[in-house]
Amino acid sequence: MEKRWNIKDPGIGEKVEHLSKVLNIDRYLSGLLVQRGIETFEEAKAFFRPSFDHLHNPFLMKDMDKAVDRLDKAIRGQEKVVIYGDYDVDGTTSVALVYSFLKPFFKNISFYIPNRYEEGYGISIKGIDFFAEEECTLVIALDCGIKAVEKLKYATQKGIDFIICDHHTPGEVLPEAAACLDPKRADCNYPDKNLSGCGVGFKFLQGFCQHRKLDHTTLYNYLDLVAVSIASDIVPITGENRVMAYFGLEKLNTNPGMGLKHIIKVAGMQGRQMTISDIVFKLGPRINAAGRIESGNDAVKLLISDNEENAGIMSLDIDKCNDTRKGFDRDITQQALDKIANSEDHKNRKATVLFEPEWHKGVIGIVASRLTETYYRPTVILTESKGLATGSARSVDGFDLYKAIDSCSDLLENFGGHMYAAGLTLKIENIPEFKTRFEQYVEQNITPEQQVPQIEVDQEISLKKINAKFFRILKQFRPFGPGNLTPVFVTRRVFDYGTSKKVGKDQSHLKVELIEEESGAIKQGIGFSMGEYLDQLQTGHPFDICYTIEENQYNGRSTLQMMIKDMKFPYSGEYS
Repeated sequence: MEKRWNIKDPGIGEKVEHLSKVLNIDRYLSGLLVQRGIETFEEAKAFFRPSFDHLHNPFLMKDMDKAVDRLDKAIRGQEKVVIYGDYDVDGTTSVALVYSFLKPFFKNISFYIPNRYEEGYGISIKGIDFFAEEECTLVIALDCGIKAVEKLKYATQKGIDFIICDHHTPGEVLPEAAACLDPKRADCNYPDKNLSGCGVGFKFLQGFCQHRKLDHTTLYNYLDLVAVSIASDIVPITGENRVMAYFGLEKLNTNPGMGLKHIIKVAGMQGRQMTISDIVFKLGPRINAAGRIESGNDAVKLLISDNEENAGIMSLDIDKCNDTRKGFDRDITQQALDKIANSEDHKNRKATVLFEPEWHKGVIGIVASRLTETYYRPTVILTESKGLATGSARSVDGFDLYKAIDSCSDLLENFGGHMYAAGLTLKIENIPEFKTRFEQYVEQNITPEQQVPQIEVDQEISLKKINAKFFRILKQFRPFGPGNLTPVFVTRRVFDYGTSKKVGKDQSHLKVELIEEESGAIKQGIGFSMGEYLDQLQTGHPFDICYTIEENQYNGRSTLQMMIKDMKFPYSGEYS
């Protein structure tokens, strides 16, 4: 599919020249900093050298004093406490963090993850009834609860207090809890609004340490869990998230918790420097798979384990869940693609809505993402659960999916989400009308630009700029992620050096060696799933490449290579 390259303002100006001078770096690198809002030496120092001193005072968060006081009261009275969290990565890492840290303070503390299929997302009535039977008096809810107004009224009637630690947008009315920690509260002036659920849990514990004048070192030892939540929940890696991700990755790469160590092992990542991308594609899916296929409780048990043998066994079980998840994902994605391919009506739509009652509920969000990538249009995938159609929706860059679903709200039992991802439930008999109206809304509101995949390009550079010094400084921009994406470069008028070839088991990938016309610089690169470009590459005509720069480790030798994202044949001048 043709991709549009959006080349950002290179930022070559006074600010860039100033930074280049005071930092003694290439102006293209200082341009990358200015594009990220970094314009002074002090800002650059904070960016390149994250520090725990950059973390905000937790008591700037609304209700932090109430939360800490309620926890203190529970410790003094040795109340029965439950740590409650969602079944995804953010929820399970949150529970593992708070449970592990608070366990030494209580004689009776437990955790609870709701069953995805029996209880659904968030605080459940079944859970509250269970806590009442067990005579629990305090529940610390993580990564959920900020909209559970009626559920918490029920809990109050049962004599159960809640401390909410959430990062989702609240409704107009907050639940009646002992404390509601959520930086997105309208009345909360906390400086960083983009924390993960686990990040809010971390701030709660930081407030507790500060209140009790405890050494923070023990708390910082759990930052590997926070880093996993930040990466997996796709929150911006800026501000506090950048600091926590930086030190969390450091912990993950030097001395990870036992559970994470064994997940790294079964993922085949031992001995490698883990990145945010590795967490997203290797660790996160395995932790998620427990909640999708079996139970999120299994993920928490592994993450809090301090027994080598048990952790090894549990990590293998979770890896099997991930294999099962991948099988469902692969089969259902293919079935969905076949449905579209076999229907002229589906092929020509500006949106996709598919329903199949037998599809596995745990992977329909993944399938929606796969179809959005393939056809690049807003997609809703529905299956049947408890007599209703339940589904996941994904969007394309710039199109507000939430508004599209909201326009059909009279047909829905409930829905929630944001601009790019949402969940919904409706009666099966309402699916045809929902499909018609959703597709009509998309057709009337999506722009031509939103129907073409976009690649955001940071800089247009020469291949001769890519050297060891350039990359050494570029590495210091890590950790990369939303808000600080891996820099993407464009180089124009390059030629095949004569050695490019197809590689891989099925010869689907492209290994290239390219020479730049202007400078004569020669660089190597890899283009995954780009084998089809080889014939065009070998015509002898110049072309343009779009790529990131990575370090390739092979046989103990480290070399720089381009990770090709796109090519444009033949060279034809400027692209916007």
